[in-house]
Amino acid sequence: MSSRVLILDCGSQFTQLIARRVREARVFSEIHPPTRSLQWIREWKPTAIILSGGPSSVTDEGAPTFDSAILDLAPVLGVCYGMQWIAHTSGGSVRGGGRREYGRAELVVKEPSGLFAGFDPGERSVVWMSHGDHVETVPPGYVLTASSEGNPVVAFRHTSKPIHAVQFHAEVAHSVRGAEIIQNFLFGVAGCTADWTPGHFIEQEIARIRERVGSAQVICGLSGGVDSSVAAALVHRAIGDQLTCIFVDTGLLRLHEREQVERTMGQHLGIKLVTVRAEDRFLTALQGLDDPEQKRKAIGHTFIDVFEDASSVAGETAEFLVQGTLYPDVIESVSAKGGPSATIKTHHNVGGLKPDMKFKLIEPLRELFKDEVRNVGRELGLPEEMVGRHPFPGPGLGIRVLGAVDPVNVETLRRADAIYLEEIRAAGLYHEIWQAFAVFLPVRSVGVMGDGRTYEHVIALRAVTSTDGMTADWFAFPTEVLARISNRIINEVPGVNRVVYDVSSKPPATIEWE
Repeated sequence: MSSRVLILDCGSQFTQLIARRVREARVFSEIHPPTRSLQWIREWKPTAIILSGGPSSVTDEGAPTFDSAILDLAPVLGVCYGMQWIAHTSGGSVRGGGRREYGRAELVVKEPSGLFAGFDPGERSVVWMSHGDHVETVPPGYVLTASSEGNPVVAFRHTSKPIHAVQFHAEVAHSVRGAEIIQNFLFGVAGCTADWTPGHFIEQEIARIRERVGSAQVICGLSGGVDSSVAAALVHRAIGDQLTCIFVDTGLLRLHEREQVERTMGQHLGIKLVTVRAEDRFLTALQGLDDPEQKRKAIGHTFIDVFEDASSVAGETAEFLVQGTLYPDVIESVSAKGGPSATIKTHHNVGGLKPDMKFKLIEPLRELFKDEVRNVGRELGLPEEMVGRHPFPGPGLGIRVLGAVDPVNVETLRRADAIYLEEIRAAGLYHEIWQAFAVFLPVRSVGVMGDGRTYEHVIALRAVTSTDGMTADWFAFPTEVLARISNRIINEVPGVNRVVYDVSSKPPATIEWE
């Protein structure tokens, strides 16, 4: 049986990072609320358990807590709050305030084994702290393994059981050897097997899909984005021609996007594909709207209607609908202090389906993070231009044309955006950037082109670096690249005489303009 790491989330902002670090070590992990019962955990059969950090004090009313028998079910790693809970429940003392630590700190290794295997005795290493409470004394039966100048108890372990705890956040990139510490726990302490690979996932998921679907027909709302494309390719690998994909051309897509989807999914992979040309319906629905939220709703409602019309014809005998729900969608719907059930958010690929829809859902990617989805896509043979593409909003260019949306403005933006991305790729910068796109501004400016005065439109360029989209910083282009982009847009896109570059970060700005 493959290794499985259970992460019990006590409310830390870094819990998803723990799961990602475990998965990066090729070990499967899942995040669950701390309310999971002891019996549930036994039945889940974890190879190891990680108790996350969190904002509570262990003595607070309503603070996350566990049956102490959890410490005997599997090897345990307590992180920050998880460490404090272990200390508190095992007879150590936890104090509030006094030695608060936030940001970088330097730990000193007392015992170069276990979590610190590969370290030297007395070695100093930079780690990331974020705690108000601290462990004052190590509980009976445990020994100190690391300390810091600001806190004498930074890490400890049980003398005979595979229980370890750290006050710092090894999962954060600022902890210089954090990934190594996590891997020491996974492989040195818990004896996990590194078999969580794209190929292994595909093999398991294909078996599950075949068992569930049987001989039934399946449809998939294909957007052309990474998630829906990988989901469609995976389901097609499992059931072949039982799958029909429906691609809706909203008229708000990037240049040649429909042709790319038809070429890759239909011709290259041999997936049955129905293309619905609905540009006029979407542009009609957007007439007179300039508020971004109203535009989003109009696009979403129109998508539902168009998709359901198409599915009633293409998938009139279909029992299942494929969605590209990812693991962060699942995690975000579970509160750290909530109950054991998780409510899956409706995925944007199909614009928000009606609650009384007739289809049963297939969500083959619901255990995966975005980077894992990309790797599965590569394993399935999807081209890099599809699996490595930047995020693209469900409403498409409709929210990147600020103000009123009309066909001329959309086409102007589409052409400017294509030049922008083409030049980024030519400069070898595309994969250094989290997201890059152009924005059509509802203003005109005076310019001079040739010997004449112009009064034309402004295009804004946005490019950011990020790891997860929650925070982002603007990308520092070489000036010659920006100059080349601006020159090409102004010369090749009619109606544009000025290009500006956005140098704001998130926060305070958002990534999209809208």
